[in-house]
Amino acid sequence: MTMVWLYYLVSYIVGNIMFGFLVSKLLKGQDIREHGSGNVGARNAGRVYGKKAFVLTFLGDALKGAAVVLAGRYLLHFSEIVQMIGLVFVIVGHLKPIVLRFKGGMGISTFIGGIIAFEPLLASVIVLAFLVLYPFFKSFTFAGLGSFLFIPLFLVINTNNWVIPAIASGIILLLILAHIVNIKERLRK
Repeated sequence: MTMVWLYYLVSYIVGNIMFGFLVSKLLKGQDIREHGSGNVGARNAGRVYGKKAFVLTFLGDALKGAAVVLAGRYLLHFSEIVQMIGLVFVIVGHLKPIVLRFKGGMGISTFIGGIIAFEPLLASVIVLAFLVLYPFFKSFTFAGLGSFLFIPLFLVINTNNWVIPAIASGIILLLILAHIVNIKERLRK
């Protein structure tokens, strides 16, 4: 049991590695929090510093989620439920990093990396749902978050366990709450 709690703690710490912050420091010698929207995520990195910064930040943040899930599965041989809770902790570490006074990114890249590492078929689910939803919403935020709503449904069908889809639903709710300001802004337009 001690190893599980250590895994959760390390997952939170891994979530604190803020690639948007690191990429902006390495590429431009700047603090990304002082530019654009002030967010340390891939989207702001791309807006402020271009495609290279977007890709590096997205991949770095996605690898955090993937690393936690894969370490839980292949190194520590934890159950799928423990792996999913590890994903929760890495995302919380990204959303509320102690190293940046609890002001982190939005968690999308970390979630995508972790959930695809958990179940690679979900990459197709996310992409297809996004492609279907985008023409209706004309918004990356709404289409992206909307595509995530298909993940629990897929997990319900694909697993014999209701806990994993419930955890995934909880993570998606966390991501929606992290985007609440953006959602309200877009609804006003």
